[in-house]
Amino acid sequence: MIVPFLLFAVGLVFLIKGGDWFVDGSVGIARRFGLPELLIGATVVSIGTTLPEVMVSTASALSGHGEIAYGNAIGSVICNTALIAALTVAVRPGKVDPKSLRLPVAFFFTAAAIYAGVAYTTRYFSRITGLILLGMFCVYMAATIWQMKSHSAHQPTSPQTAEGENSILKDLVLLVAGAALIAVGADLLVDNGTLIAQALGVPESVIALTFVALGTSLPELVTAVTSLLKGHGALSLGNVIGANLFNLVLVSGVSVTLAPFSIPQNSTIAGHNASLVMDIPVMFFVMAFLTLPALRRGKLSRFQGVVLLLVYGAFCTVQFTI
Repeated sequence: MIVPFLLFAVGLVFLIKGGDWFVDGSVGIARRFGLPELLIGATVVSIGTTLPEVMVSTASALSGHGEIAYGNAIGSVICNTALIAALTVAVRPGKVDPKSLRLPVAFFFTAAAIYAGVAYTTRYFSRITGLILLGMFCVYMAATIWQMKSHSAHQPTSPQTAEGENSILKDLVLLVAGAALIAVGADLLVDNGTLIAQALGVPESVIALTFVALGTSLPELVTAVTSLLKGHGALSLGNVIGANLFNLVLVSGVSVTLAPFSIPQNSTIAGHNASLVMDIPVMFFVMAFLTLPALRRGKLSRFQGVVLLLVYGAFCTVQFTI
């Protein structure tokens, strides 16, 4: 068991340094093109931090472990919202731009409704469902690019680089190198964390909803903490919301398209599938509790962060007791 712990530590170092570079590159690009940090967080940053989920879920589905792909998608949304976003909001609540928030939030709840509808009716994620989810990803990216162009047209930026700022090439190198370190670090953490959990006799479905979901959400956590320390809270929030959307339309879309699977039933609550009774409703609740007040008031409160952290603690506790 010594080797898994050592590799786990190496992965943690990669995540920390990769997160530092990733945030610096993202902020640099946002400033250069005059784009809101929340919008950059919900697109460019989210794609980078969601790559571990894509790799883990696709590999799991292809190897016949659909419960890992399914649990990882829902578990990552819950973890991103009720742990990662909650931590940043509880530590440093702030204002948000409702205009930049509307698009990713609207797409998330549309995708979540489709996801839940399939889960509650057919309980089988077919290749057609995967293609629909991937189609939503393409439409979202197209709508976001249009929104970015519209925003840039109203806020032209100077072509000259201000003193002390990185060149566009350096920003891109930091972005790519940071994403690579994050992906490798997350992979080391997930693989070795899962080995440790399996050695302790933890069920596979629980590993997916907790250990794997937390492990593949570490890029978002590292980005959130680094953004917070550097004073870029909007980037962190955008990253979490965008990553949640991509977990449903990109991560699930790819894995379901390549290898369709049925909803696993490894545990029950009152005789019903625990995922349908608890996991999906909790996913809807935490996202609604985080985003709807922000859309209405244009700011986040510490109360939201504390409540979400309590919900996540209760969720993990129940997972290990049912």
